[in-house]
Amino acid sequence: MNAVYNKMLKGSTLSEEELATLLRAYGDSAFTQKLYAASAKTRDKVFGRKIYIRGLIEISNYCKNDCYYCGIRKSNRQVSRYRLTKKMILSCCAQGHALGFRTFVLQGGEDPYFTSARLGDIILEIKKRYPDCAITLSVGERPEGEYRHFAEMGADRFLLRHEAACESLYRSLHPESMRLETRLHCLAVLKDLAYQVGTGFMVGVPGQSLEDLAKDLFYLQKMQPEMVGIGPFIPHVHTPLGAEQPGDGQWTVFLLAMIRLLLPSTMLPATTALATLGDDYRMQAVQVGANVIMPNLSPENVRDKYALYNGKKAFGSESAQMLQEIKETMAANGFEIVVDRGDAPAFIK
Repeated sequence: MNAVYNKMLKGSTLSEEELATLLRAYGDSAFTQKLYAASAKTRDKVFGRKIYIRGLIEISNYCKNDCYYCGIRKSNRQVSRYRLTKKMILSCCAQGHALGFRTFVLQGGEDPYFTSARLGDIILEIKKRYPDCAITLSVGERPEGEYRHFAEMGADRFLLRHEAACESLYRSLHPESMRLETRLHCLAVLKDLAYQVGTGFMVGVPGQSLEDLAKDLFYLQKMQPEMVGIGPFIPHVHTPLGAEQPGDGQWTVFLLAMIRLLLPSTMLPATTALATLGDDYRMQAVQVGANVIMPNLSPENVRDKYALYNGKKAFGSESAQMLQEIKETMAANGFEIVVDRGDAPAFIK
């Protein structure tokens, strides 16, 4: 195991079996502490003690997909659906800019209402008003032409989780109409179009093995994304997986530390799902190498409607309005929230 660990520290690409060897060491407290110290040191070397903030704007909870784990799946008739208008989105951006946000994340279900032209127009207007800001999209699988159009209108980044690099696990989480190969193709297209690309997966989904996670980490090594978002699986009661147990926060922190060492320059959020399990998990994530926090800028009257899972945090420490509290918490632990676009190192001009 030590040989594999040292190989990782040197920046060598690990095989799936080597990655699985390191994952099996979870539970060995001496190894875990060594891993956490190394991952924190790596983050400090690349980014210092800076924490980047992104303003999350959840533009729609309509979705044409029916993923078995997701609370806004199309079959869930209990959801109170909403869409933000262009005016509402721009109002969120105005508020966020005044608070110090320099990245806006437009996230939503795969909603056919937001056509290429309609979303492109919104992107263009945000860029016109806030040329010092980056725009990140998280709106799912789209044709290549639409991804290209969004980039031409000014979108800088795109988040699209691969969810599971193992074909059989992916199939167990999604309906027949959704294919892993389509998801991976979309990610490859986004890379080719020179987006800063984010991907990721859930930790602790039903049926996920340690070998499946090794596959996920191997895929991340191969893809070299500019951002990786992982969080514990949290069930939503109105989904086929609603009765399952949630993923483990501590296991997620361990995986974050692994990812920081495998991808030293990637942007690594301490995700809302992790904070939903407990605020202390978010701080642990930051301490082992996470360097991004994404507070919620959505209008307060829709935040609880964008419920991908039960109990999602959207207020308190996950709210943009509590930015001062977030800054103070980070400062008390030796970190600094910075007013910055927070581009991936390879994209800083």
